Amino acid sequence: MHLSKVHHIAIIGSDYEKSRHFYVDLLGFQVIRENYRAQRNDWKIDLQLDDLELELFIMKGCPRRPSYPEAYGLRHLAFHVESVEETVQELTACGIACEPIRTDEYTGKKMTFFFDPDGLPLEIHE
Repeated sequence: MHLSKVHHIAIIGSDYEKSRHFYVDLLGFQVIRENYRAQRNDWKIDLQLDDLELELFIMKGCPRRPSYPEAYGLRHLAFHVESVEETVQELTACGIACEPIRTDEYTGKKMTFFFDPDGLPLEIHE
């Protein structure tokens, strides 16, 4: 078996406008395709940022994601940035709150977290 790369990551959001605005307008993902699926009463928005592809599903009535205590499954998404400080300034200017910057004890690199509209933790890491 030869797995060459991650093809995509799927995220479930609760609010079409908020999630699309967050990922497209604020974080800079490009829309590849966008479809309303009447049989499921949801939206599927395929997004791309460089080589990363996200499938953003907008579904009503899903249970909230538990953060504390953490649940099994995907913990967070991490994005590489050249400067955590500059990225935090840009996120803050967009109205996105970030946790305090800290140093990853294993890599020695700066990192921090922020959250999408549904509370999914997103990390920026140098």
